[in-house]
Amino acid sequence: MTRLEKLQQKMAAQELPAILVTAPKNVTYLSGFTGDESALLISADAGWFITDSRYTAQAAVQVKDFTIVCHQHGLYQEAAALADRGALTTVGIEADDINVATFQRLTQLFSHSELVPTTGLIEQLREVKDAAEIALLRQAIQITDDCFDYLLGYVEAGMTELQVATEMEYFMRQHGASGSSFATIVASGFRSAWPHGVASTKKIEPHELVTFDFGCYFQGYTSDITRTVAVGEPTDKAYEIYDLVLQANQAVIAATKPGVTGGEINDLAHGLIGAAGYGPNFGHGTGHGIGLDIHEGPGAWGIYQKQPLVAGNVVTDEPGIYIEDFGGVRIEDDLLVTANGCEVLTKAPKEALIVL
Repeated sequence: MTRLEKLQQKMAAQELPAILVTAPKNVTYLSGFTGDESALLISADAGWFITDSRYTAQAAVQVKDFTIVCHQHGLYQEAAALADRGALTTVGIEADDINVATFQRLTQLFSHSELVPTTGLIEQLREVKDAAEIALLRQAIQITDDCFDYLLGYVEAGMTELQVATEMEYFMRQHGASGSSFATIVASGFRSAWPHGVASTKKIEPHELVTFDFGCYFQGYTSDITRTVAVGEPTDKAYEIYDLVLQANQAVIAATKPGVTGGEINDLAHGLIGAAGYGPNFGHGTGHGIGLDIHEGPGAWGIYQKQPLVAGNVVTDEPGIYIEDFGGVRIEDDLLVTANGCEVLTKAPKEALIVL
């Protein structure tokens, strides 16, 4: 069954006759198109890919399962005209992707259709990866693993965090990445206690902890890894918190399998760190899904707290401890949920605190 057919099946179950897909990642997921300025109009038995003349040649190569339509007067105008010609009196819209101004415009254009907000219809399909998606995720993760290996021979005291981050991003692009998944985090010393300490002009000093949180995109799919190292022999406390975070990371791996909920995973990691007296020093969720987006379902917080994992989910495992004015440790892996447990996709070393 194609992705389009799977969506049409979900639409039928929800008695939704048609949907206008505008979120770029959802357009890519359903059609294969990787360019801009496009939308999909999908009915119970048809699908139209709408773009302009700049992208028709690209669409002819990439787009599968859809009729390609080149608009002349506007993307949404063409979608509305198609809806009129198909007598689509009810059309779903992606509420999470459309602002008030766009909604008002669509309401005017789709004057013969009732617009029905939908949430998460396609994102739910994206949570379970197929073999082709898993293969691309593996390649994205391999690039970040290789980058970390390179870092171990590159980083030294006296370098700025920005200098290191720039080298990391250059390395990943050299090895096939189209770009970084997010602003590369290189956080040293006291800044390693900042969970999202994006690289700064601070110099890495001897004996400091340094946290690297980074990822890349490979053919549309992302990776997300965190490792913490010491540049020079650190304190005993650094070893203590590293070992504790590693224990939590490994416990999550052991527990991750179909049927376990995001909330149970989250409680497990927080419980282990809390029992050691560092509960207030671990304030974020234990993980999230990755795929076309760096943060997508399922996850270990929010709406996913009660959602059981299923085979094909790809999620992160990222406990941490952050102590103000001292430093912090986070260890993050990408996990593929399998039929009976999980596979750790990230292979970068973590078994002991690495001292450079």
